[in-house]
Amino acid sequence: MDERAVVTAFLRNDGEVLLRRRSDAVGSYRGRWGGVAGHVVDDERERERRDPETAAWAEIAEETGLAGASTLVTGGDPFPVEDADRDIRWLVHPFLFDCDSRAVETNEETTATAWVHPPEILRRETVPRLWTSYDRVRPRVATVRDDRTHGSAWLSLRALETLRDEAALAAEGRADELESADRDGDDWTGLASLARRLRDTRPSMAVLATRVDRVMSTASDDRTPAAVETAARRAIERAVDADRRAAERAAETLPGRVATLSRSGTVTAAIRAADPDAVLVAESRPGGEGVGVAESLADGTAVTLTTDAAFAFELADWDADAVLVGADRVLPDGRVVNKVGTRTAALAAAAAGADCLVVASSDKVATTADYDLEPRDAAEVYDGDADLTVANPTFDVTPAAAVTAVVTERGRLDADEVGAVAATHREWAAWDEEGD
Repeated sequence: MDERAVVTAFLRNDGEVLLRRRSDAVGSYRGRWGGVAGHVVDDERERERRDPETAAWAEIAEETGLAGASTLVTGGDPFPVEDADRDIRWLVHPFLFDCDSRAVETNEETTATAWVHPPEILRRETVPRLWTSYDRVRPRVATVRDDRTHGSAWLSLRALETLRDEAALAAEGRADELESADRDGDDWTGLASLARRLRDTRPSMAVLATRVDRVMSTASDDRTPAAVETAARRAIERAVDADRRAAERAAETLPGRVATLSRSGTVTAAIRAADPDAVLVAESRPGGEGVGVAESLADGTAVTLTTDAAFAFELADWDADAVLVGADRVLPDGRVVNKVGTRTAALAAAAAGADCLVVASSDKVATTADYDLEPRDAAEVYDGDADLTVANPTFDVTPAAAVTAVVTERGRLDADEVGAVAATHREWAAWDEEGD
């Protein structure tokens, strides 16, 4: 049996992935739906042997025109697919990319495209084992738990996708196609347990709990996997819209010189939409994710990257008009939990006569005043022999008085409005008090 290495790449945008219907111009599986796919070795064009990732990028460029809008998220372990009729064993290399555009430009190998929630793969006529390809790169509990790069809004979408996918598999009875499952059981009890795990993976990030609680509260009347899948789909769409509108609201109020820190997709979107004259970015240790933010904004505006230690001084010397930050948690009393350094930035903004604006969807309002600063490894700061206590938090807490405004998809929220949102979120969380 001939063995051929191929790639299958999924482009993800706002929780949905791109599927392509294969045309008669391809050599196999005509008329079936698949991801972006192609051979690792392209003999027809006499190319040198490519590695799978290079092949994936090339196929994205050729079949969609979206390579410039895509970012590699992960690659999965390859797996064999035997086609006895063709006497071929395909060695499939799966990949997942995030894509910030849906403007697909197809070639002759495609007759139709569709952006769909991935469980639709289970309900369409696809190339062999397309779900297995997706299963090897899809979000999991570990994706949310272990990520220290992305913001909480991004991670909340991954949590909702995990809940959606597991609920769909339970509803479809397709456990035989799973490489592994994150849930224990195909009923409400199994999905409720998964929801709790997702909700509790990152206790500092209120948006995770809020969005998972909304799904389970909505589905709690029917208490079926189908109800959970439907609620998760709607929650993803609602979350994407809320994050986008929060960024738009913030952009409307941003002045010409804006400072920021850490990495927040909502903050970055707001700055891009506002198109300020200049942006000051703190490097944002530990992790240094501010460096990537600075790079991403440099193509559209004048960007100054500075150290965390110099950030407070630079706010005044650089003449910032406003500091714009995200939030991992807005407490019911208006305090803000965000990447360490936010408190210093907010207090420095006040001293410099600049506003401190927090942009976040209202889903980030927490139900209680509790918070977790997620301490990091002490050895990042000190690994010597002296008897020292090391404080190395991931997050800090900014007092409400240091925040000019919390800007959400609803507009600016005052203290009373934050409290009202927290009350609604407590109602959603009540699903878990009812038991399994």
